[in-house]
Amino acid sequence: MTSGPTRSPDRLALIADTAIDLLAERGLRGLTHRAVDEAAGLPPGSTSNHARTRAALLEATVKRLAVRDVRAFRPEAVQVATGDPEAVTDALAPIVHRYVTDYRHLLVARYELALEATRRPEVREIYDTAGLAFRELLVDLMTRMGSGEPERHALSLIAWTEGVMFSCAIGSHHTRTPTREELRESISELLRGMLPGVAA
Repeated sequence: MTSGPTRSPDRLALIADTAIDLLAERGLRGLTHRAVDEAAGLPPGSTSNHARTRAALLEATVKRLAVRDVRAFRPEAVQVATGDPEAVTDALAPIVHRYVTDYRHLLVARYELALEATRRPEVREIYDTAGLAFRELLVDLMTRMGSGEPERHALSLIAWTEGVMFSCAIGSHHTRTPTREELRESISELLRGMLPGVAA
């Protein structure tokens, strides 16, 4: 592919953001190069110029979703980085709450991509790479909080987080969003069970 003004990072970000929105609204069947061009208000062929194949479009979308996931952490990421269990508890509750309220469409798009990853090895590789960074962060976090089994405890925290987000976004609790305080109490209970001596 050639370089030039039409291949600017801003244009690629617009394409990927539009693809995320289309996934949330229409599912994978509704994600086409033409649909992205139309929804983004771009000239015909713009999306193809950046991502010539469907696999390339999915790759750009997964990578963009990972970027937006990082942004969703916002200031709470500083507290999470401290490794203090109480700070982590205070930080994770608003992050999860934000996902099941303001960023629910990102979750729906992620689930669409996760299903596609089970059928397309090239998407699976990209999806797993993006998830690995988050998993490694949590393993390190559990280690700094004093976990004796950081790998297993990180998996438990991921499973709880993913379960709550799935249930509240598209599952049986989609009509009943927990409050930040309810989420905080659940996280506190989870950490207390994994980290003896924590009184969060």
